[in-house]
Amino acid sequence: MKRRHVILAGALALAGCAAKAPPQPASSLQLPSGWRAPAPIATADGAHVEQLWWQAFGDPVLSDLVGEALARNGDLRVARARVQEYRARLAQADANRAPNLAFDGSPTRTRTLAYNGVPYVTNVFQAELQASYEIDVWGRLAKLSDAAGESYRAEQASLDAAALSIAASVATAYLNLRGLDAQLALTQSTLQLREQSRELARKQFEVGYSSRLEWLQAQSEYHAAAEQVPQLQRQIFEQENALAVLVGGNPGPIARGMPLAQLTAPSVPAGLPSELLRRRPDIARAEHNLAAANASLAATRDQLLPSFKLTAVGGGQATTLTDFLHAPTALWRLTALAAGPLFDGGRVQAQTDAAGAQRDQLVYAYENVVRNAFAETENSLGAIYRLQQQAVENDARRATAAETLRIAHNRYRNGYASYLEELDAQRTLYSADVGLLQLKTRILVSSVDLYRAMGGGWQASAP
Repeated sequence: MKRRHVILAGALALAGCAAKAPPQPASSLQLPSGWRAPAPIATADGAHVEQLWWQAFGDPVLSDLVGEALARNGDLRVARARVQEYRARLAQADANRAPNLAFDGSPTRTRTLAYNGVPYVTNVFQAELQASYEIDVWGRLAKLSDAAGESYRAEQASLDAAALSIAASVATAYLNLRGLDAQLALTQSTLQLREQSRELARKQFEVGYSSRLEWLQAQSEYHAAAEQVPQLQRQIFEQENALAVLVGGNPGPIARGMPLAQLTAPSVPAGLPSELLRRRPDIARAEHNLAAANASLAATRDQLLPSFKLTAVGGGQATTLTDFLHAPTALWRLTALAAGPLFDGGRVQAQTDAAGAQRDQLVYAYENVVRNAFAETENSLGAIYRLQQQAVENDARRATAAETLRIAHNRYRNGYASYLEELDAQRTLYSADVGLLQLKTRILVSSVDLYRAMGGGWQASAP
């Protein structure tokens, strides 16, 4: 019992030699009790969205593009290579805890002088098998292995974050492309109507029913609409090239699926739990980085503690090859080594303080990531709700503008009003139509932003 007490006291004394690690700062993170944004207006009946959230839009071309991007995107290939690198680092850290075996063979032939000055030649054949093992008394190697494991999992989360970002970027780019396609179709249709109005104004002017001013106004509106066509075509061209590169190919045309009018944003069920945010890969990455920093801090702190190693060497030696192969002289050596620093000028303590400061930075970074996740989710929920309200008002404005144009057109044809009234009504209706298409696109893109903010899709019970 006395010997055990002495050993225990010695171990405690050695443990006290470790550097002093600064405590982790207290968390200032306060999670909200609920979402600030109101529940969006349902746009579909009971959609159940899971990890393949982009399929909820019902467009097979969109799903194919996202699948291609996840398989071929250059940034994702870089992220996968980084995961392989950190997997190898983890294997290296685990290997440091295993015994080390090495083989050494050294045949030597030497010509030297004897005591009487006569040269002579000697042969020495030697082979050794070396084994070494560090006893991880304080768990320092295990902590380094834990740190490597957490870093590896952090890189896996980084890969997931990159995949989520790429999928969301592809979906956003495709939906914006379909929105530009719809605007181009609307502009080309409007251009045909403006051509008819210009032709009618010309005939009215030639027979003296209207002034030259009205004819010039009709021409101006026609050219204004025609000017929008190449502008939209340029935007579509650039959007196609950007999307093609994002998918992992060369700039080029993009296949089309469902038109914008048939695309609907998946419904957002009421009462989405905030726990869904824990699936966000950037939050998981911050958690693993913090865990890796804590493990590295503990390993750095323990550098002042002594290390214990066992070394065994066994082999044979002979002066002739025949003796070496059949009856060599056996040689062996067994060593137990205990080593530890006595004075380092505060180097290990300084390293420990630096590791603690890095750990504190990751604590604050983790809190910022969580706050940013709540802000992004709130913004996406609020955007969907407000945009849907705006779309309701836009529908009413468009209906009024369409009726105004019908009345103005009849009044102009019957000679009760000037062309300027009809022209003003055309502008109002065109503005409402463009606004409708833009709102539809923004609602769809906001749904993608919500998926990105929530770390993917969700699955809610049916009402």
